[in-house]
Amino acid sequence: MNLSSSLLEAAVKEFSKLPGIGKKTALRLVLHLLKQDEHEVSNFSETISRMRKEIKFCKTCFNISDNDACSICLNPSRKKDVLCVVENIRDVIAIESTEQYNGVYHVLGGIISPLDGIGPEQLTIESLTERVKKDGVKEIVFALNPTIQGDTTIYYIRKKLNNANLKYTAIARGIAFGGELEYADEMTLAKSIRNRLPVDSYIQ
Repeated sequence: MNLSSSLLEAAVKEFSKLPGIGKKTALRLVLHLLKQDEHEVSNFSETISRMRKEIKFCKTCFNISDNDACSICLNPSRKKDVLCVVENIRDVIAIESTEQYNGVYHVLGGIISPLDGIGPEQLTIESLTERVKKDGVKEIVFALNPTIQGDTTIYYIRKKLNNANLKYTAIARGIAFGGELEYADEMTLAKSIRNRLPVDSYIQ
């Protein structure tokens, strides 16, 4: 893309690094910003910069937060003995949008995938096991993407916890095998959470 301004070209290059943004869309976004008031553009860039510098991760569940503890973990109305295990922060957002779950979360930061060089030590599984012991968790809800890697991760965590007193459930297979939670419609995801299944019937 040959542009008359190297500054414009540099901005387009940066925007096109965002997921799902091609060079044409990046150019539209940059030209839109160029038409805005300089103060608005400054607010935009400062907000992004501040978000990157100041945002934190909850020390308990690893969700995004403005403080050391996220609003979900601090909410006294949430059921602290029901713990939903998810792959990433996008999955927390997806489940919260259904308004069908009132427990707390644990963000693994990925799933076990040896081919991608991701083992249990790269995830927050150790923190999860400590949390289950400390917080008196009664039910683990596995809300991982329904893939072979997701099922492998569930199997590993259950063996790692090795607690016969825990209730292990997983979201119902309303989510297609191989699908991703963040792309599921809210109604399907809500039904999957309400109708969660025992893990034994889930990964056979």
